[in-house]
Amino acid sequence: MKTLGFCRLRYPLFLLLAALCAGAASSSGNWPSFRGPQAGGVADGQNLPDRWDGARGENIKWKTRIPGLAHSSPVVWGNRLYVTSAISSQEDATFKHGLYGEGDASKDQSVHQWKVYSIDKRTGTIAWESTAYQGVPREKRHIKSTYANSTPATDGRHVIAFFGSQGLYCFDTNGKLIWKKDLGVLDMGAYDAPEYEWGTASSPIIYQNRVIVQCDTLKEDFLLAVDIESGATIWKTGRDELPSWSTPAIYTGGKRIELVTNAPNFIRGYDPETGLELWRLGGSSKITAPTPVFSQDLIVVASGRRPEAPREGRLRRRHHPGLRDGPALRLRGGQEGHRRRDGRPHDQLRRHPQHRDGVDSGHQGRRSRVLLLDGHELHIGRSGR
Repeated sequence: MKTLGFCRLRYPLFLLLAALCAGAASSSGNWPSFRGPQAGGVADGQNLPDRWDGARGENIKWKTRIPGLAHSSPVVWGNRLYVTSAISSQEDATFKHGLYGEGDASKDQSVHQWKVYSIDKRTGTIAWESTAYQGVPREKRHIKSTYANSTPATDGRHVIAFFGSQGLYCFDTNGKLIWKKDLGVLDMGAYDAPEYEWGTASSPIIYQNRVIVQCDTLKEDFLLAVDIESGATIWKTGRDELPSWSTPAIYTGGKRIELVTNAPNFIRGYDPETGLELWRLGGSSKITAPTPVFSQDLIVVASGRRPEAPREGRLRRRHHPGLRDGPALRLRGGQEGHRRRDGRPHDQLRRHPQHRDGVDSGHQGRRSRVLLLDGHELHIGRSGR
């Protein structure tokens, strides 16, 4: 049996291949990007085990050791699984896990290799590995983080890897580099302490013939769509934002297709064809990471962090169908226009008491969790209730 997962030196990350290989989660058998099809994180009918043990091999199909550090997730297309990793030349490279409040950056500025791996999902055999970039990191990372946080994306012909300040890369499914794009140094850190550097985490998505990335930094903020065949820019839309770590998502549940983004100043909807902003709703938290999720015609966005997240509020449906702007906000697609930063359409907001469970600091490793189950919206707080 091969050893498994991403080798994080003392802290290996194990892949549950029963989940990834039993049918891979969607009706097509593919899991193409972060959180799967439409960022839903849903895999119906997989008949998965309710327990597993990586050390003893219980309910583990295979193990493969991957060097380096990575928080990215694997993606699956057909019989291939794709993962990324950043390999430090510092022998004791690691990250600090657990619950704590420090926001320090890692001191590891040694030469790294940023790699993409293709693995046979049936056997765990590495089919190929390709080096996207080698050199000293162009930015620092949070001590909890890695230099390979962004999950790759694939359409079965292209494999897209985003390594933040090290660039955006496209490989074919045989590991050949098709194109690369330098997005500059992306300074992602604390909005109120710019000397901290935390690194990027937003993942790329593929929509039709384009790759879309969300980059909200301490300097320039933008959405970028590039041609998947050539890497040429199709559109670039500037934003007035604070740093964010959310992955954009494509909403298809209404009368039109929308690109939905989550960030501290505004939750926004865009036309993915042109990059034109369609609507915005303001008043989220200052450190925002959750990715928008969808259920039929509903868009659900979690704000992420107290104490900046706005109080729980309710907008009258005849003005705007959004509900609960903290810790989660629910709205229907197909909206138009601008909302004030506090989320109010004119003066029609009714405030309610602070949500007791709330959500806590993203850099302390806690997130609000929103589940959509049989038409019901469930909020899970820190106590797990």
